[in-house]
Formats: sequence, structure tokens, C-alpha cells
Amino acid sequence: MIFGKAQRHKLSSRLQARFHSFGQQRPTGLRAWAAPISRGHWPVAGIGTLFAMILFAAPVGQVNVETIIQRSTEANQADWKAAPDYSYFEEDKYEDGSSKTYEVRMILGSPYRELVAVNGAPLSPEDQEREKRKLNEAIQRRQQESPRERRQRVGRYQRDRQRNRLLMQQLTKAFDFRLLGEEKLDQYEVYELEAKPRPGYQPPNREAQVLTGMEGKLWIDKNTFQWVKVEATVIHPVSIAGFLARVEPGTRFELEKAPVADGIWLPKHFAVNSHSRILFVFGHSTQADETYFGYHKGSEAAGNALQPKVGQARAIQP
Repeated sequence: MIFGKAQRHKLSSRLQARFHSFGQQRPTGLRAWAAPISRGHWPVAGIGTLFAMILFAAPVGQVNVETIIQRSTEANQADWKAAPDYSYFEEDKYEDGSSKTYEVRMILGSPYRELVAVNGAPLSPEDQEREKRKLNEAIQRRQQESPRERRQRVGRYQRDRQRNRLLMQQLTKAFDFRLLGEEKLDQYEVYELEAKPRPGYQPPNREAQVLTGMEGKLWIDKNTFQWVKVEATVIHPVSIAGFLARVEPGTRFELEKAPVADGIWLPKHFAVNSHSRILFVFGHSTQADETYFGYHKGSEAAGNALQPKVGQARAIQP
């Protein structure tokens, strides 16, 4: 992500969304996502998945568009279910041009992030040993948890995932879609659709309020009905579930996905250029640029899978 190094990766212990911190939870839910916004953090898993769901889950009047949306929603559900089964690499780019790459894996029920490269170069042997110690310590802590501690840790991660799923069920009422046409995007033949807030939509709770403040476009693969790309723009100020951060108009999100296995697509790239107000008074701008690659099933380390990809993640398909 693109902001100060000292701020990066001090994520809340409440954090999975599109989708993990050193020994902590990766943000996925809207509540978990909102807390770090006030400190300049934009967790992709929650936010990338959220905006993708926002733009893919609404019914519209035309039958052909209804079919597209329904099929893409079904594909998204399959991706959502499969995501915890995969480990992957994540390259975060910073404002000063530097970058860090992490291997993200599931360990005993929740994600863990291990630093594996800096500025496109693998860590020195000394730094590798330090990170391995951290990993082993995290595993040991999790193995020694009481049943109550494990329920709390895993429960936070699972609640975030379930919250996103429930939001998607509500999103079917929040947007109207219009088919703009068909085109080719990268190697994919896609449908291009426009999403607009549905007039008269009444959010049932504070979390769903976020749906009223954005619009966007999406590109859906014609063969698989998977999401190739999503662009979303905030058009009205959005207050996030009672937290002290408000996302302002002009904030833009972009999510790209790619196939990682037969029938399963997961995030390839996420970017955000945000404008927000902390305590609803102080203006704040942040940027994020995250690339995901090297997806592999299971929690074992990928080892040499990282070597050809570090420093050129954006050019490599997952």
C-alpha cells in the first residue's frame, strides 16, 4: 500500500476481505476494514471483496442482464468458499517507490503474513531467519491457545467472512445495472455493465449504508461469468459502521481478478485512491497498490515459487 512505512502493517487484531497481519487477522469485514482507515490503512481483502460484491449482486430489469448478474453471483460464491484454501504472495507498493512482499497462509484457522522480500529482492539469510522465528513463534502461540482463545481468534476471521456474505445478500436490493456492451479486456471477452444506486433503497442497518454512496462499472467474462475487473467511485460521503472515518466523494477503487484453478478466480490486483475524514473533521488522503500472485493450495510455504515473481508481480498472472 502507498503510505508511510512506519504506519504500514500495524493492523488491528480484529482483522482477514479480497483476502492478514503478523500473527493477527487479515481484514475482511466492513467493521474490521473501517478501523484501520482512520490510521491510513486500506485492507484489500475486505474492501476489494466488498466493492466487487457491491457491483455484482443486484437484479435489473433486462433478462439478459439478470442472467449475467445471477451467474456472476454464483461464481463469486464459489470463489468466496474456496479462498481460505489458498496461500499466496502479496506485493505492497509504497509512496516512496519501495515495496514489500509477503507470503500469506492459513495457520490453524486464520491467516498469517510472512515477509519474504523487500524492493523485489529476497531477504538476506539473517532476515529470513528472523522471519522464520516469528512464524514459528506464531505457530507455537496458536498451538498453545486455550479453546476459548482459539474460538475468539478464529471467530473474528469467520465473522468477517460471514459479514461480507450477508452484505452480498442485501446488495441484491441496492443497485440497478445496465448492460453497456461487449468488448475484449486483456485476453477475455467480457460484458461491460454499469452499476447505479437504486432509488428508494433503504439500508436495513448501519453497515449497509455504505451501499448508498457509490457507483461503478464491471467487466464480466462471457465464458465463466467471473469478474475480470471492477471499478467503483464514491459519490456521496460514506460513514463506516459507526467508526470515526468517513470516505469522501472522489475515492476510487479498482479490483482485478484472475483464474487460479478450474472454476476459481481470486484477486490479482487492488488499488485505491482515497479521500477520507478522520473524526469527520480532518481530511486525509491515502493510496494503496497491492498485487497478488503465486496462489497455491494449502498452508505450506511455496519455497522457490517466489523467486521468478519477486519484483515483477504485476506482469505475472496468478
